[in-house]
Amino acid sequence: MSDPADEFSFLPDQSADIGLDAPVPRGERLTLALDDGRTLSALRYGQAAPEVTFLHGAGLNAHTWDTTILALGLPALAIDLPGHGDSSWRADAAYTGRTLAPDVAEGMAAWTDRPQVLVGQSLGGLTAAAVAASRPELVREVVVIDITPGLDPQGGASQLRQFFAGPTDWASRDELVERALAFGLGGSRTAAERGVFHNSRVRADGRVEWKHHFAHLANAMAASSELAEEAASRTDALASVLSESGWTDLADITAPLTLVRGTRGYLTDDDTLTFRERVPAASVVEMESGHNVQEERPVDLARFVAGLARRR
Repeated sequence: MSDPADEFSFLPDQSADIGLDAPVPRGERLTLALDDGRTLSALRYGQAAPEVTFLHGAGLNAHTWDTTILALGLPALAIDLPGHGDSSWRADAAYTGRTLAPDVAEGMAAWTDRPQVLVGQSLGGLTAAAVAASRPELVREVVVIDITPGLDPQGGASQLRQFFAGPTDWASRDELVERALAFGLGGSRTAAERGVFHNSRVRADGRVEWKHHFAHLANAMAASSELAEEAASRTDALASVLSESGWTDLADITAPLTLVRGTRGYLTDDDTLTFRERVPAASVVEMESGHNVQEERPVDLARFVAGLARRR
């Protein structure tokens, strides 16, 4: 049975769920002090130096990669993006690929000793592109999962904003599990319970809150029509700027690049076509999955990434 005090105690059950008979790798929590007083947190798996680094999507945390890393069978690093997991929130609430990339690159430089296969999903994918474009010495392969610059903000991602725009604190983790299941998130109850455990914390007053900053930002916007109107007025211009900078990052990547598209994910056929046109040197791989490919198809994704890691 999982020990609620040990964040890695879920690994044996996750390993058994996918039929692995290999030893479960040792996991450890890493913390890096940044120059401005914030901290960056990550998980390292295995005894050897990491060969693959993983970056999660908005509202998630490094543990979303647990099952994928178990199936991978290689030493790996999974970073909590700023504003998520055990990493510090940003005072400016600026969570874009380019603003997050410098912190991620600093962590990779501190925690790895060789160019990485860098895998990023959703927001983590845009961050991976920015890291690979700005710090090519850290990266030897890039995998971007179910995201492209300029993805329609009113598409599937709007469900997540609605999900997080609830109260900022809760009486128990069970309430969060029920909310996740009501929104069709988290998969099975067991998976939802595990996800909520990793993505929430119990405050000193006994109330439970999400670890990531996004829930608090979404709640503030939902509570204030003035804030919501201001955000809406800025969305089009900001999205245009971020879209172009994202495409520039992808075009500037010198390492081999692959887009993994979930067939039931957020990318449309037009999104994928635009990616092929704007980044013609990249490869595109499709997997029968929703947006969180790492949780729905962890073994298939791990097999693909392992193939890249073993390629010299």
